[in-house]
Amino acid sequence: MTTPQDVQLHHRNCHLCEAMCGVVIKTRGAQIVAVEGDEQDTFSRGHICPKALALKDVHEDPDRLRQPLRRTATGWEPVTWERAFDEIGKRLVELQTRHGRDSVATYFGNPQVHSYSALLGGAALARCLRSSHRYSATSVDQLPHHFAAYFMYGHQLLLPIPDIDHTDFFLVIGGNPLVSNGSLMSAPDVRTRLKDLRRRGGRLVVIDPRRTETAKVADQHLFINPETDAWLLLAILHVIFAEGLEKPNELSSLIDGLDQLRMLVRAYPPTQAAALTGIAPETIATLAREFAGARSAVCHARMGASTQRYGALTQWLVQALNIITGNLDRKGGAMLPAPAFDMLALSSSMGQRGAFARRHTRVRGLPEFGGEFPVAALAEEILTPGEGQIRALVTAAGNPVLSTPNGERLDTALGQLDFMVSIDIYLNETTRHAHYILPPTFALERDHYDLIFHGLAIRNTAKYSKPVFPAPPGSLADGQIFAKLVAAIESHDPARRSSPLQRWRSRWLTPRRALALGIRFGPYGAGWNPFSSKLTLRKLAGQPHGVDLGPLGAGIKERLRYGHGRIKLAPQVLVDDLARLERDRAAGDIADSTLRLIGRRDLRSNNSWMHNSKRLIKGPARCSLQLHPLDAAARGITEGAAVRVKSRVGQIDLIAHITDDIMQGVVSVPHGWGHGRIGARLNIAATQPGVSANTLTDEHFIDELCGNAALNGLPVSVIALS
Repeated sequence: MTTPQDVQLHHRNCHLCEAMCGVVIKTRGAQIVAVEGDEQDTFSRGHICPKALALKDVHEDPDRLRQPLRRTATGWEPVTWERAFDEIGKRLVELQTRHGRDSVATYFGNPQVHSYSALLGGAALARCLRSSHRYSATSVDQLPHHFAAYFMYGHQLLLPIPDIDHTDFFLVIGGNPLVSNGSLMSAPDVRTRLKDLRRRGGRLVVIDPRRTETAKVADQHLFINPETDAWLLLAILHVIFAEGLEKPNELSSLIDGLDQLRMLVRAYPPTQAAALTGIAPETIATLAREFAGARSAVCHARMGASTQRYGALTQWLVQALNIITGNLDRKGGAMLPAPAFDMLALSSSMGQRGAFARRHTRVRGLPEFGGEFPVAALAEEILTPGEGQIRALVTAAGNPVLSTPNGERLDTALGQLDFMVSIDIYLNETTRHAHYILPPTFALERDHYDLIFHGLAIRNTAKYSKPVFPAPPGSLADGQIFAKLVAAIESHDPARRSSPLQRWRSRWLTPRRALALGIRFGPYGAGWNPFSSKLTLRKLAGQPHGVDLGPLGAGIKERLRYGHGRIKLAPQVLVDDLARLERDRAAGDIADSTLRLIGRRDLRSNNSWMHNSKRLIKGPARCSLQLHPLDAAARGITEGAAVRVKSRVGQIDLIAHITDDIMQGVVSVPHGWGHGRIGARLNIAATQPGVSANTLTDEHFIDELCGNAALNGLPVSVIALS
């Protein structure tokens, strides 16, 4: 018989999105009794969103894979780890020997960065394979941010973060932090933080084609035509320079290109931007003056501004706006976090500042960035014969059939691979094509540290989470799976076999030891001194609610040493891309009468596998088409009617929701749906399958400069089905 005393409390960070909310997981034996917010957490202060409750659902999910599977002619069969690794290593080496190193590709999904051991282990596998065909979720998300940072600051990880806890003017473009909990701005309990902004007399302005959840609580919301954010920002910069409102302050000595930028934006007055954006010129001018005149201000642009054809231009201009108004490296502006494990310093020491266009894809000639090709090229690189054709693929923690453009074509391509391996906890729409699925332990069965998101947070904190449950006998964590894959490949290819010393170092330097070293020799660490009171992993493990390391502080001068030491306000590659903006405007390819598709995110959803949580999927169906009443009336569409949405590459049928929360000429479909395909094993998700927005998105509709997928602004048509 159990008693209340049998309940144990486990403190850890939720890993299901970027916010790093602290949770208390109550267990009784092997069962999770409750998941609650940790009131004592130094960062989230007791806040959690509905996704945290899915920790219990996923941990206990009968659909979650718990042993390796091998696909046969008659279906899936369990296989031992030893046999799986040996056969995978043999097949990958055979294919690379016969067809070249580039015949094997890798794709890493978004959850990869939510596990420090997967992040470190995946990098080791990519190095072992030595293939130029590396792909990830980066190029359907934040690549334009890294692109702008690389050319402006000299390092792809030099990403200034909004200091929203102290700002007086928060300008959000194409972002919805109330739902995303930040997104490249890790910020738990955004609602309270925005209320605090209002209490201290600050302003929140949201610019978005949809009246989002964040827009509804803003002081001002401005509808904007999709893909015209760059025009708006150019006009804002025009006003600031024309009226002498620029004030780069003490950073002036570090800035190159201020006069060049001043000259460039003269050609972009608000009257021109108004015709494209749909925002009145007087409104643009007022917005520029208010931003420049605020005691502190910060502009932050996210998914809607990044996943479009001018994403890199937009992110460059966002940085430029923060810089010329003196809001870079300033309290209440855009600042650089100082995390306990400094990925910026580590990557710089390894010579990984970033790179651009060293190689191009063989079919379309798309450029690599940071060692990866744009995922919009993956399907054609599989389907197009010839030297360098992808014949095998290793995926980890990703479902690109639902999350990358033209998912139907990629679905077809995956079925034609000679060999495919997936490291994943689910048999989903992508992994059903694999020959082997290697399931790692779930997060609650391993330790956790947010290697990436502490470096993107609005406050400097650190937190290490111990496992809630012991790993089941015979299971492997993701880092262990990657290490064994590397060992298997090396065992079948003597040329790749490392020296005895290298093998010893690889075995000794486990992901946990690497984490411990990174913290010990980080900015708050004890270093070589065994008697120091400063931070170590052991001391951090003794602080279950995390450690508060203070607010964001000025420090860009020191951090720029990891880049080129200067701020390049007008990088030539971005300046040159303005010609494309002008070309498309002249061609009438930006603001016309075609309906434009945008995405949307739901608080109870982040990645597609969360749809297999009974708690997160309950309630009214959320996969619907949002459209404006005038657009609906023009097409004879009524509320709840079945409609068909068509693009160049595909079509989907779903239910219409008519609302004035979306601007005329724009329609919205949420991301991550499209379940119920034959061969997938997601039984709860299959009860509300929905449709995939990426059946519509086009792999040729991209940001031509950096290669990022343009998931927003896609031309579509909509018709009523009844």
